[in-house]
Amino acid sequence: MTAAGALYRGHVLHRRLRPCVHTLRYRVLHVLVDIDRLDVLARGLRLFAHNRFGLFAFHDRDYGAGDGTPLRSHVEGLMQAAGIVPDGGVIHLLTMPRMLGYAFNPLSTWFCHGRDGALRAIIYEVSNTFGERHNYVMAVEPGAREVRQTSPKRFHVSPFLPMDMAYAFRVAPPGERLAIGIAVSDAQGPVLSAIHTARRQDMTDATLLRAAIAFPLVTFKVTAGIHWEALKLWLKRVPLFRKPARPATRFTSGS
Repeated sequence: MTAAGALYRGHVLHRRLRPCVHTLRYRVLHVLVDIDRLDVLARGLRLFAHNRFGLFAFHDRDYGAGDGTPLRSHVEGLMQAAGIVPDGGVIHLLTMPRMLGYAFNPLSTWFCHGRDGALRAIIYEVSNTFGERHNYVMAVEPGAREVRQTSPKRFHVSPFLPMDMAYAFRVAPPGERLAIGIAVSDAQGPVLSAIHTARRQDMTDATLLRAAIAFPLVTFKVTAGIHWEALKLWLKRVPLFRKPARPATRFTSGS
């Protein structure tokens, strides 16, 4: 890993428990980038671009409000609104890059550090297929090696899940490996669990090229996979829930 970015190659496993058992597992490719050093990262690589077309690319407008607000201003504004005081420390974003101009990220995760290097907050930026985004903003307990956080559900993601639910997050922050687990529960108990596990690689033109070969059109496959799995759930007669209005606020503060 360079100071500016790294690759994370891994898998996502989903397991639904009710009203029927449904499991899926797929490969994913993410990048972890220092949002203040994206231009430095792009200048050092031929196969990674910042705010322009490339085999792999990162576009600022794919995150936050999508209105051109600088990424640091966006993140620090969310932290302050949630009562977390930023001090200018490093902010890393774990996300799927654009590949040949296309990407859809159901979840992008911001790791917000203090100047002392300690992880201060995690922001889970969730996107749905209706073009909407919402942020779950949570402080991190000092010294925590494994982060555990909870939040009520406030944002519609799947028509097969109602809104009266809660999330429990369990995170091993990015290092040589990473793990992000999310359990979704209702009043009767767990309904769905998802876990993303991955290993880190240096981000170089050689590793980017190998990733393009190993994960061909991976960003297209994520979107296609969401619709394919939705069809299978529909065929299993899993109940559908009407999409509610989007949240009145741009974030939810968890604990």
